[in-house]
Parts: sequence; structure tokens; C-alpha cells
Amino acid sequence: MCAQCNNKKLHVHSVKAAGVGQPSVVVENSSPDSCCTSSSCQTSQTTSISQESELSPGDDDPASGASLGSSVNKITPAEAAAESSCCRSSGCCSTASEESQSCDTPNDDVSPAPHRTTLSWKIGGMDCPSCAKKLEKAINGLDGVASAKVMFATEKLVVNCQSATISDDVVAKSRETGFVLFSVGGASEQDKPASFLKDNLPVVMIAAMMLISFLISRQSETMGLAAFTATTLVGLLPIARKAIRLAKSGSPFSIETLMSVAAIGALYLGETAEAAMVLLLFLIGEQLEGYASAKARSGVKSLMALVPEKASRILPDGSKEQVSASELQQGDIIEVAPGGRLPADVELLDAAASFDESALTGESVPVERLPGEQVMAGALVADKVVRLRITSAQGENAIDRILHLIEDAESRKAPLERFVDRFSRWYTPAMIVLAALVVVVPPMLFGQNWDEWLYKGLTLLLIACPCALVISIPAAITSGLAAATRRGALIKGGAALEQLGRIETVAFDKTGTLTEGKPVMTDIVSWDDDEARLLRQSAAVEMGSAHPLAQAVVNAAKDRGLQVEEAQERQALPGRGIQGNTDGDILMLLAADRLPENVTLSVQQAEQAFALEGEGKTLVVALRNLQPVGLIAWRDNLRADSAKAVQKLKEMGIHSVMLTGDNPRAAAAIAGEIGIAFEAGLLPEDKVQHVELANQRSNVAMVGDGINDAPAMKTASIGIAMGGGTDVALETADAALTHNRVAELPMMIALSKATLANIKQNVFLALGLKGVFLVTTLLGMTGLWVAVLADSGATALVTLNALRLLKFKYKE
Repeated sequence: MCAQCNNKKLHVHSVKAAGVGQPSVVVENSSPDSCCTSSSCQTSQTTSISQESELSPGDDDPASGASLGSSVNKITPAEAAAESSCCRSSGCCSTASEESQSCDTPNDDVSPAPHRTTLSWKIGGMDCPSCAKKLEKAINGLDGVASAKVMFATEKLVVNCQSATISDDVVAKSRETGFVLFSVGGASEQDKPASFLKDNLPVVMIAAMMLISFLISRQSETMGLAAFTATTLVGLLPIARKAIRLAKSGSPFSIETLMSVAAIGALYLGETAEAAMVLLLFLIGEQLEGYASAKARSGVKSLMALVPEKASRILPDGSKEQVSASELQQGDIIEVAPGGRLPADVELLDAAASFDESALTGESVPVERLPGEQVMAGALVADKVVRLRITSAQGENAIDRILHLIEDAESRKAPLERFVDRFSRWYTPAMIVLAALVVVVPPMLFGQNWDEWLYKGLTLLLIACPCALVISIPAAITSGLAAATRRGALIKGGAALEQLGRIETVAFDKTGTLTEGKPVMTDIVSWDDDEARLLRQSAAVEMGSAHPLAQAVVNAAKDRGLQVEEAQERQALPGRGIQGNTDGDILMLLAADRLPENVTLSVQQAEQAFALEGEGKTLVVALRNLQPVGLIAWRDNLRADSAKAVQKLKEMGIHSVMLTGDNPRAAAAIAGEIGIAFEAGLLPEDKVQHVELANQRSNVAMVGDGINDAPAMKTASIGIAMGGGTDVALETADAALTHNRVAELPMMIALSKATLANIKQNVFLALGLKGVFLVTTLLGMTGLWVAVLADSGATALVTLNALRLLKFKYKE
């Protein structure tokens, strides 16, 4: 199977090195032998779909006559899986991974090189999203770099290039731009706790020098002037050096450049005290911005901290050794004591044990797991020492997958955010031109004082700095995404978050979405008054089947203490049911509308079957030696929160509809219980058509969990997957309900609306403050230090306003 199309690097060799500047290296073979052609890619996708269809029953119930296999087979790779990976005649690439090249780039561009290398580092000294853009721009300008991406939330730099030899150039360029790179997985200086004094040394030093300069100026004006000048030069030196580095790397209009020009201009005008104050306020604003950004990233860092650094591995001879979590491999046996966290996804080997999974699922009550069951990385062992087998490869455990999705989400910008990016590109140069005109026009045309208008021009230059505007939207988006993640809703980027706030219609899949996806046997009707015999024989016929309905019958028999032995000569009857030989009888379990031609039900028996179907239940007729002897009915019960979710959406003015492949009478029974409109008897392509029609009238969200929901989810304005759904559904979706609770959907939409409102507030604050101080500056009412206060203050205000989203409260 193609490694990239399956969104997993199967042909990869990973090398980790500790130490400053040493990258994590991934070499991908891109020769024709290691990647698929168009045909092979599509073949692998089709195989993947057919395999998953056996495990994901979706809406269609074989026992009721709707064949699951026939429904799934009608989903082509283009409809179901190709939306999450794109294939071309020259090769294929994943659209979900930030580490692969864009699908818009033909393979021909890289065909001369036999390999492509992905390098990654952790970044030190990055305080804001604009810092990320500066570093990206600088690294992308290097020869041999195909693409560079900075993941601000996880403080990670990923570089795609032709050879790992370019790593030294990347490290050097990063240092020139003002950022230090550390190896991924290695301990870095930025991870070590620093003292308050060390973190704030520049601010403390300039503040102290300002105080000393002020005291000196009280004694001697000349000496005070010199002291303020020295303070300004000391504070200006690192800022000017960074401005020069950024200008060389392709960012000439940075805030550092504007600050340097303003400080030098103030010194020229003799406003030394004000120049020093400008620098002090700028440094304070930088520290506040760094603090706010760290708070915004705190959720991601706490997630990363869930995986312990060390683990106790059991050797073949039974002895134990302490190893780094990064050394663990699939199949290793580890032992974890109560209170310890799991370093990887694992399989429980011992007797039943309890695990606290609240950090990942939000469930406060520990969950009991049985031997052989899977437990996610980061879970806490609750009650006793347990032995477990590692099931996840390095970099692929539950925590890593969430982090990769968060990183990927950063690259999917909201339309508003993309607009502000484009706007800021010409805004800063335009404001520099305007400031220059303010300096030149009044003195030259109207005989005004040069010094006065130079001062106003410098002030205008600082006020016009776009920092607050540029950060206003990313700060709100990042906070909104983090708040959603905390509440069990993973949203893949700002575009999806923005789209959620505009949803007017929500289309739900039924099975596994509104219902639990786990059918239980609800009724057994014996027409020969021997219910136990009927249940025991039915369980004997169903024993060994992986079908959920069959397992429900076997479990019901075991719950009643019946001794069940597997039937002989068991065989499936395609499209009809199943039969087997038990106790010398041939027992057949058939769909009510698939009975043999020579078998008919009495009026009373038919009425009983009709009544059970009317309750939304799936049923089969039991035939013993071709004689009807009873009915068995199942029901996939509604989730406890489905009705509540639909009601909340209705209160928000959002229309809800259920799209299902189930029969109309069963669908009507389910829909009636929760008060939702429905469309029944739908194949996957029918769901797509319904969503397309609804999209013409309003913005539609499609919520589903199965592979047969993927095409409709991609067709909708936004697709939302249940966390327990299939991989195809999760990859296709723009968002996921990780806790598997439908009640989180209204919260997700409410949070999106709150984020959009927060963005509007931030833009108003950023532009409003600049507009006010622009007017007061031209009127001569405010000076340089107020301009810096306006810029730094606006940046801090919009960031702190965005952080309010982290404390978003949803009224249930």
C-alpha cells in the first residue's frame, strides 16, 4: 500500500539526535519503486475501503434486507477516500500531512532527485505568529529548501528539502533571524524553568537605567541628557541588530525596523528621555505578548506533558530496565505502577484494571479495561500495577496524532485571517509612505517647522505598526481551537472554525452518530412457548460471527446463563440471513421480507413483526425446520444526549435532519423520539445528493462516523466526525467530536460564534485605537511614547481579549 496515500510513512527511516541545532531527520524514498502510480494508488484505496467496511456497519442492517456490502461497494475511492489524499498520474501525496509536499506541486518538479528529506526542530525565542512568518520567509529563501513551515502552537519547524546536508544552513539562517533551534525529542534550554530576572532582564535593565537617568537629570540636565542617550543606545542595539537581520532575510518592514527608525529620529530631535521610554514600553509590550502567547500554547504543552519521559520495560528474562519512552518499540512489554501514565498506546495483558482517561476523553470516572483491550497513551493507571504491550509506533500514539492534527490545523487559515495577511503586506509600506509625506509635505509646501513634522511622522510610523491587527485574528483562532480541544471538539484549522459559526443546517447520520452504534437484543418472541430453546439455538447459529447483531444474541444468551454450543453446518444466506444445524434441527434466521416462498406468517404473527418494526427495531424471523417459531428483535439505542443536542440546535435557530439507510418506519420511530426531520432508505450517493441540495439553500454541516458518510461529509460546508468513527471519516472531516458525544456539537457551534465575535472585537480595538491616536498625533496632542503605548497596548489588549475564549462557558 502506498505510504503517503495511507497518510503513514511506511518507507521511512527516522534518526533522532540530541543537542542544539541537530534536527530530527526523515528520509522518504520518492522513486517509482517506493511510491504508487495512479492505478496502484487507487487500488490500495479500494482495498482499504473494503477492509474497513467489514468493521463499520453504518446504517444498513443486513438482517433487514439492506445489504451492507452492496452499499459500501458503491462508494468509489474518489468519493470516500480520495478526498483525504490526492492521486495523480505521476504519483500521490497526502493532503493531511504538513510534512509532505503540496498536492499542487507536480512530481515532475522533484523527479531528478532520488530522495526527499524532512528535517524538524523545536524553536526557541518565538513569541508570536508574526515571528513564525518571519522565520518561514527566511528559511524558504534558502537554496535547496522545497518548503518550510513553522507550527506556532507546538513551537516546531518542519523543512522539506533534497538533502539533510542543508541542516547547518537552516540553523545558521535561524540564528541570523533571531531564533535558536533544538532537536525534536531532545531536552532544550527553553524547556528548563528560568528565573523571573533572567526572563525579564532587558526590561529590568532598561527600567533601572531609566530610573538612574531620571535621578541624574534632576542634578544636571546635560548629564541627564547623556544618561538617557546611553540608555536609548543600550536598548536600541539588540532591536536594531534584529531589524537588520530581518531585513536581510526578506522582512524589511518589521516592528523592529519601525522602532529603530523612531528611536534614532527621537535622538536626532533631542528627545532622549522619550526615546528611552519608547524602547522601554516596546520591551514591556514584547514581554506581555510572549506571556499571552505562552498562555495560548499552554493547552498544547500540557498535552505533550502527558507522555512520561521514562518507562519500565520487561526484558525476555523477566528483569526490568528503565528506558526512555522514545526507545520503546511495538511489541515491547512494559510495567506501570498506580499513578503512572502510559508512554504509548498499549494493550492490557493482566487481569482487568482501571484507567483514568480524563485528560484525553474528559470522562472523570476511571474506565475499566479488560485483557486484550486498547488503552491510549497519556492515560493514568488507577488501581494496581499492570503489564502492557506497546501497540503504537514511535510518533504515532494518541497524543502524537492529536498534536499532528493541531499542527496541521495551523496551516489551514480562516478566510478572515488570509485577508488580514494580504492586507498587512501593503498596509505597512503604505503607512511608511504616508508618514514620509507627513514629514515632507507641510514643511516644503506650507513652510512648517521640519522638526515638528518629523516628530509627528515618526509618531505616525509607530502608530501605523500592524502588529495588533495582524495578531488579532490568529490569537482568537488559536484560543478558540484550544478551547474546543479542551471540551472534546477537535477543529482542523481556522477555516473550519469560522465556517462552524455560519452553519444553518446540521445533517446527522443515524447509526453510530445519533445512536450508540451497538445494537442490543430487545425482544424475543417464541410462538411455541419455549423462549429459552429459541434463544439458545439462535445463539448457537450466530456464535462465531463478528456481526454486531449476532454478537448481541450470543451476549443475551450468556446473560441468561444458557449453555451454548456452536451450531454445525453454519452458512450465511446472502441478503437474507443465516442458518445452522443445532440439536438436530435446522434453524434459519431470516429477514421478514426474505422468507422462502413456501413459508408464510399468520395474520397475528405478521402483526407482531409489524409492531416491532414500528418501534424502530430490526428483526428476523426464526424458522425451525422451515416452520416459523418466533421473532428476534434488536435496536440500536439512541445516545443519551442526542435529544438534548437536537433541542439545543433548535434553540440556536439551526435546522436538524437525519439521513439514514434504515427503512422508513424504523427511521420514523427514532426521529420521533428526538424530534428531528429525516430521510430514510438512502445509499451513500443519495446522502451526497441531499447534502448538495441543502447546500444550495444554507450552510450545511454533516455529522457521521462511517466510511459511507465520508462523501456527504466532504460535500457539506463542513464535515464533522464522531471520535469513534472510521479512519476515512476522521480524515475526511474538518472537525471531530473526540469524546463521542453529540451534545458537544452545539457547544462547538456556540464557541465558533463566540470566536467570530471576538475577532470583530479585536479588529475594532486594533483599528479603533490606531485611528484615535492617528488624529491626536496630527493635532499635536500625543507623542512618541503614547504611540508605542498605543501599539503595544493594542497588541496586548487583543491578545488578552482572545485569551478570554480559553475560559469560554457554554450554558447547557
